[in-house]
Amino acid sequence: MYFLLANLSFVDMWLSSVTTPKMITDFLRKNKSISFSGCMSQIFFAHCIAAGEMVLLVVMAYDRYVAICKPLHYFTIMNLKRCTGLVLTSWTIGFVHAMSHLVVIVELPFCGPKKIDSFFCDMPLVIKLACMDSHDLDILMNADCGIVGVTCFILLLISYTYILITVRQSSKAGASKALSTCSAHITVVMIFFVPCIFIYVCPLNITWLDKFLAVFYSVFTPLLNPAIYTLRNKEMKNAMTRFINNYIDSKGNY
Repeated sequence: MYFLLANLSFVDMWLSSVTTPKMITDFLRKNKSISFSGCMSQIFFAHCIAAGEMVLLVVMAYDRYVAICKPLHYFTIMNLKRCTGLVLTSWTIGFVHAMSHLVVIVELPFCGPKKIDSFFCDMPLVIKLACMDSHDLDILMNADCGIVGVTCFILLLISYTYILITVRQSSKAGASKALSTCSAHITVVMIFFVPCIFIYVCPLNITWLDKFLAVFYSVFTPLLNPAIYTLRNKEMKNAMTRFINNYIDSKGNY
């Protein structure tokens, strides 16, 4: 679990780094511009990392499924080799997903106004700048995002359904611990998947809401994930308590 959590933290760090630095600099200056290559880079890395994180969350759900439903086989099934392979698979799927968008977008004819009403280059908004009827392309891109997003979401629902069924048959103490762990996972899944689904799979086409959801999943979700997992993990809470107590004692000695 901690190996996968470390990878989730690494992914979140990169996800927030794709858009946040440019966003902050734009707040501090009047000329809010970005080069074409910079815009394409934002689209590629945002989709690559976001899709990779979706698959990684499915891997983490599978890890919890094995730990709770097949505890005696856990260390055999979820060994380091398999965990590494699953993490590499998540990155591969993210790369393929992002490339499928990039190869289409870079070939679009851009000849009109080049202004985007958002904080960073986002695929649906860039497509609208193309000098062509983008209706069919919008449907294609939504379907592409839906294959990754909806498939991962369904797999997560199946995994946690099996876990909840198993938990109901467990002892009260075991059920409480399992639910405590899974509640953190489910919280992260909801705050990450819901904005992505409403932006890329079933767009609402409400400008202010799209901007809010885009910032939420790319900036706030990576910030919230460490806090959610820390506050729901008994070992982490104990470690933080010891650290704070030691810090207070050291201050008292001075």
